[in-house]
Amino acid sequence: MADVHDKKTRSYNMSKIKSKNTKPEVTVRKFLFRNGFRYRIHDKRLPGTPDIVLPKYKTAIFVHGCFWHGHDGCKYFVVPKTRTDWWLNKIKRNKQLDAENVKKLRASGWKVISVFECELKKGKIEATLENVINKIKYDGGSSN
Repeated sequence: MADVHDKKTRSYNMSKIKSKNTKPEVTVRKFLFRNGFRYRIHDKRLPGTPDIVLPKYKTAIFVHGCFWHGHDGCKYFVVPKTRTDWWLNKIKRNKQLDAENVKKLRASGWKVISVFECELKKGKIEATLENVINKIKYDGGSSN
């Protein structure tokens, strides 16, 4: 199946997709700040450059886009109809890197929390953000 956009339009659209400071990421950061948490963002010294790092709690938070990280069973993860094999390989590799980075962080004694963008949608956001706080304060690091 052919792409619905010409090559130039597709290239422009893809160039506008951000990898840092995305709306879901900013939503989580604002919530944490309002609730008294202080953090660093995009700490390159840690595996995977976590989106949010809370050194006081030795916690790293990744805010994932459902498409880019292949969120299984999610309505926002739709396999593209063009270049399907290329996209599936890319998403598979993203998931592998995610798992490797989580493993490295946990081996260094860090708690790791992963939040997917669909968990920040209307009807789920409050419970998700409260869960993040509970995991930061009380969980022993088994969250994902």
